[in-house]
Amino acid sequence: MSQPNTGLARALSKLGYCSRSRAAELIRLGRVNVDGTVHRDPETPVSRRSQIAVDDSPVERSQSIYLMLNKPRGILTTASDERGRETVYSILRAPPATGDPQKTSLPWVAPVGRLDKASEGLLLLTNDSAWAARITDPETHLNKTYHVQINRLASEDFLKSLVHGVKSKGELLRTKTVRLLRSGQKNCWLEIILDEGKNRHIRRMMESNGVEVLRLIRTAIGELQLGNLAKGTFRQLTKEEKRMLDRAMLDGEK
Repeated sequence: MSQPNTGLARALSKLGYCSRSRAAELIRLGRVNVDGTVHRDPETPVSRRSQIAVDDSPVERSQSIYLMLNKPRGILTTASDERGRETVYSILRAPPATGDPQKTSLPWVAPVGRLDKASEGLLLLTNDSAWAARITDPETHLNKTYHVQINRLASEDFLKSLVHGVKSKGELLRTKTVRLLRSGQKNCWLEIILDEGKNRHIRRMMESNGVEVLRLIRTAIGELQLGNLAKGTFRQLTKEEKRMLDRAMLDGEK
């Protein structure tokens, strides 16, 4: 059921039926009714006791689902793309990495935060919007770990500058920690940990230093590791993995 004084589109999304933008579209098409009355305004207020229906079929809250996906480079973290480019939802239509391959029907889920088109690695998806908001809230101080290949060798002074922070478009961008993983002749790999996530955080930090990011892979969120999950596949979090993330968020809020 929806929360008191919640806009209709948001309420439909929170029930796990579809994205908020898709809900607004359905509402404007006159396909959504509340207690038997059609409303075309996505901001129509609904109460906890309101019964929402789409195409006259009552919408009940979906069971909460928590997924981890290994996003390949070149895939968009969005529900749809006007240019027809491939999105993470094309991966979700494929069989999961574990479990019964016949049971591939999933409720609607949304990405928890984003990885840009050129970035790879661990992406969470869920229909639990409150949980997703806590994962992305800077107040939880939940660590996100990245392996980043850059087009130069990294000096100690350069690594220290990433921790101290750089200014980009009026924002201070910095890492929680950074360490050198390995070096080649002309480039190197860094492990970067953030406990906040501003738009294109790592790429903007590097650009401010005149450094090009060659690859960027998110390898962990909290203690949840990408591990050996194959690129372009997904699976459900185990109960212990979900509890582990919940504990980490509670510890970060203290």
